[in-house]
Amino acid sequence: MSLVNPLYLIKQAQKNSIAIPAFNIHNMETVQGVIEAAVEEKSPVMIATTPGTLRHAGVSCIANIVKTIATEVNIPIALHLDHCSSYEVIAQALRNGYTSVMIDAAKLPYEENVSLVKEVVKMAHAVGVAVEAEIGRIGGTEDDLSVDEREASLTIPAEAKDFMETTGIDTLAIAIGTAHGMYQGEPKLDFDRLSAIKELVDIPLVLHGASGVPADSVREAIKRGISKVNIATELKIPLARSIQNYFADNPEGNDPRKYLGLGREAVKKVVKEKIRLCSSNKLLNTLEEYECC
Repeated sequence: MSLVNPLYLIKQAQKNSIAIPAFNIHNMETVQGVIEAAVEEKSPVMIATTPGTLRHAGVSCIANIVKTIATEVNIPIALHLDHCSSYEVIAQALRNGYTSVMIDAAKLPYEENVSLVKEVVKMAHAVGVAVEAEIGRIGGTEDDLSVDEREASLTIPAEAKDFMETTGIDTLAIAIGTAHGMYQGEPKLDFDRLSAIKELVDIPLVLHGASGVPADSVREAIKRGISKVNIATELKIPLARSIQNYFADNPEGNDPRKYLGLGREAVKKVVKEKIRLCSSNKLLNTLEEYECC
């Protein structure tokens, strides 16, 4: 199957109170681990890359790996550019076959954010690609914001509605208390804020920073309107640990097929857990046809 625009699937997930997981990958083995898990679970999946990954591996290299594997399986796979603040990099991704992009201009003043997002929407929609954007700021790894700072960084429901209507985006990433990376303590998600946003915003909502969020909190977020869940750090940690353990047991080892193969299996295990958490493995059973999506 060729790569798909994920918007149809995300909207179906929205209707069924489930979520499509998006997994950030970094190399061939992590791509394989994600897709193998998705095939075995019979779940649609989004392969996500950050601009940093593209600088590391090259956009055409990553895109071709994902596109090649996608043609060999019979599940919907989307290729998504995550947290990109550059119009030019997004254009490069589109030229290389990406089917979903996120323009992240949340650090800009509101009007500048809107202006840049509108330009990306115009470009991406012209080639049939879905656009995600962000309103509110998602915290960093350490999550050391004070209460007042934390409140100031969260998405304002009325602003989210205006942002959606003004920009024409397809999905909206919101800040409700998650952070990128792993947490030092249990994150406190603002579920009432999520419900208030859901009342005003009818496009699918996206949860970033889901690595390390307790499963019950993720389920509650999905129940209240999250339709796409991003996972990154929870793949990197088991990948790294599996390689570390290999060299602890095999200090003279030097075959990347062995230690990266173990890393692939570690990634695959986590992906299966997250697919089940999001219940995305139930989605294709509700669709009579998904080749068109």
